[in-house]
Amino acid sequence: MKMILLVSLFFMFSFIFLKFYKYKKAFKKNKDIKFNKSNLYKWMNLTKKERFDLSKNESNSYLKKRQTLLEEIRKEYKIISENDQKSL
Repeated sequence: MKMILLVSLFFMFSFIFLKFYKYKKAFKKNKDIKFNKSNLYKWMNLTKKERFDLSKNESNSYLKKRQTLLEEIRKEYKIISENDQKSL
């Protein structure tokens, strides 16, 4: 009798643990939330630290995109200025 009770408790706790772990894992996967009007409630349900981390990551990605765009513009300007000098 005790053995059946122990086994059932083990399965019950393992089931609860797996459900919680799966929920937590699924929530962490969904970290690509961008702040806009349509998902304001999702954004506000996050903790302060999670919102800070998301905004920090978004800021870093924006900075990288901007830097690459600036490099492309500089390269184009250099090519154009070289062509202008050659034509003179």
